[in-house]
Order: sequence, then structure tokens, then C-alpha cells
Amino acid sequence: MTIPPLSDEQRSQARSAATQARRRRAEIKSALRAGTCSLADVLAMAERDDVLAHAKVIDVLKALPRVGRVRATRVMERLDIAANRRLRGLGKHQTAALIAEFASGPSVSAAPTPPPDPPGSAATS
Repeated sequence: MTIPPLSDEQRSQARSAATQARRRRAEIKSALRAGTCSLADVLAMAERDDVLAHAKVIDVLKALPRVGRVRATRVMERLDIAANRRLRGLGKHQTAALIAEFASGPSVSAAPTPPPDPPGSAATS
């Protein structure tokens, strides 16, 4: 199936729509970086907003504070989320896992706390 040729006006409208979509996604990522919006908020908005639904998961995760390409990639691999997945393509379990992973609080990648000493040991004098 071939794509029908577009008139100059149609091409201009498409270009304008694409620019607005990129700006909208950039605004959301800026809000994530600034902390004025949470990942849970973005995922909820993506259910209603077609423009936001087309954002790539990796790009949204990288916009979070203290999350770079490496951590975002590792989390996505651990949660079985494809590298090219978009927000609309996430399942409910993947969405819930992402929200739990990046809920406000201490970083998941922080060193684990050691187990408490057993009662009667030398450390509990």
C-alpha cells in the first residue's frame, strides 16, 4: 500500500502537529526532572493523552532524577519491558512494577542494610 501524496498544506499541518507533540513530551519530561510530576502521574496521563502515550518508556525513565541510561535499561530488562516499548504498550503489571520501582523514597540501587545482630551477640551489650 502506497502513501498518498500530501499537499503542501497537509504537510505543513503534519509538521506542526509533530512539533506540538514533541513539545508536549518535552514538557512532561521537564516536569519529571523538576519533581513537579511523578512517574505514576505520567503513566496515568498516558492512558488519556495520545501524544504522551507515544513517548518511549526509556526516555521517560531517563527524565527521572538520578536515573540515567544504564539504570533505566537495567530496570526495563529486569521487568521484561522491551527497549523500544512506548507508554501505551505497557501492561498493567509492568506499569505497577515501574511505579513501585520508582516510588519516592530511597534509591533501589542503594547498598542493602545488613541484617540485625542476633540477640545475645557481642554487639548488643
